[in-house]
Amino acid sequence: MSTQQQVPGSLSGVELLDGLPEEEIHALERRCTWRRFKNGEQILDRNNDTRDVFFVVEGNVQIVNYSASGREIAYATVREGGYFGELAAIDGNSRSASAVALGNCMLALVAPNAFMEYVANHPGVAHQVMQRLARIIRTCDERIMDLSTLGAVQRVYLELLRLAEEDPVTPGSWVIYPMPTQSNIAARASTTRETVARVIGQLAQEEIVKKKGKSLYIWDRDSLSARAERMTTPENLAR
Repeated sequence: MSTQQQVPGSLSGVELLDGLPEEEIHALERRCTWRRFKNGEQILDRNNDTRDVFFVVEGNVQIVNYSASGREIAYATVREGGYFGELAAIDGNSRSASAVALGNCMLALVAPNAFMEYVANHPGVAHQVMQRLARIIRTCDERIMDLSTLGAVQRVYLELLRLAEEDPVTPGSWVIYPMPTQSNIAARASTTRETVARVIGQLAQEEIVKKKGKSLYIWDRDSLSARAERMTTPENLAR
């Protein structure tokens, strides 16, 4: 269960507020409700009728939804310094997704009227909010295209490519660190954990990837990219 913190924390690390005078940030801190959540705890349910905006001061938050069958679908991960919940604050409608703590988190909740006041009075803040909304639309467009044209196996390939970053230690190599759980990748790719396990196992057998500790190394990114771009077959339509 979440706990409410009486002493305000700091919003100095929230990217949306970069460039604002310190006194204005401190004034906003005093208007926030501060709460801590434990790993795996639900922060927000899509059926919740609140309109608060959440600033992620510590930890990470997973934005998720659920299909009619109960399958979890991951929309995004909001990392420390980010924020979420602005859609309900802007349009006054119900929540569009749920939120779950990834690790222990501290969040600052700001009422919708206070959030909209800052957006209206600070063009830089408004511009950042518009850029974020544009990214959300583009991401949704990509997800719709993936679900419409790709099978489950190809979607797992694409998710691994999206998560991978260049390995700073080994030039030409790519790595996913820390490696999300198979269930998390399945939620991102809108498939099952069993499909993810089968795909990663096959890639490891063919020495395209290698799991080591909390990292997944991608030795042959070109081959993985080529597989992701192949036409859909009956095999990779499996869910």
